[in-house]
Amino acid sequence: MDTHHPHHVTHKKKWTEYLLEFFMLFLAVFLGFVAENIREHVVEKDREKQFIQSLVNDITADTARIKVIITERNKREQKLDSLSYLMNNDSSATNTNRIYFYSTTASRTLSFRFVPNDGTMQQLKNSGALRLIRNHIVADSIAKYDVTVRNILKQSELEENIIADYRLASAQIFDALVFDRMVDANNNVRMLTENPALLPYQKRDLYSWNYKMYGMKSLNKANRRDARLLLQQAVNLLNTLKEEYHLE
Repeated sequence: MDTHHPHHVTHKKKWTEYLLEFFMLFLAVFLGFVAENIREHVVEKDREKQFIQSLVNDITADTARIKVIITERNKREQKLDSLSYLMNNDSSATNTNRIYFYSTTASRTLSFRFVPNDGTMQQLKNSGALRLIRNHIVADSIAKYDVTVRNILKQSELEENIIADYRLASAQIFDALVFDRMVDANNNVRMLTENPALLPYQKRDLYSWNYKMYGMKSLNKANRRDARLLLQQAVNLLNTLKEEYHLE
């Protein structure tokens, strides 16, 4: 008895079906790629705005400090001029309490020292996040501001060296024990009521001291000028950032 096996008919796909499957696969991959790009763009845009807001906060703090520094440098100029005049005046022996007071404050730098709020700036540079800032005007303005800040810090280092030289020259003229009496427990300086004696110095000691004083006065003026320029640059940068990123 014969056994009949069923025949399985295999459907042969047309080339149009292969083309459709390929197109659907390509479309799925392409749409996935587009979606991922959109997601990354949104994430980077959010990160960019976060960095900008943080940068605005830092620069705002800088501007407040720079304004204080300019005021302190104006006061410093008056004190240095007064000290220089008193030291080279015939009546210097009767004004030594003022001379000692101005000399003490002349070597102090804390009131006009500039320490930038550069946490965000350093993060932008060190992490490569500057690439997130696609606005070339903003990126250039940020870079220029950073360069100006670095230059001011270098100038401040030079000023510290000049002040250190001034202290050495002052050691030939002023009695350190008098300075010690003028400073209270919180390191604040007070003017004495009496006129303590200066050390018995030579004319060449005064000439050397005058030269160091000239250096301090010149750098105070230069750094005040640079502080004013930095302040204007900071204000301009803040305005640019707020305008470009629609910040309050």
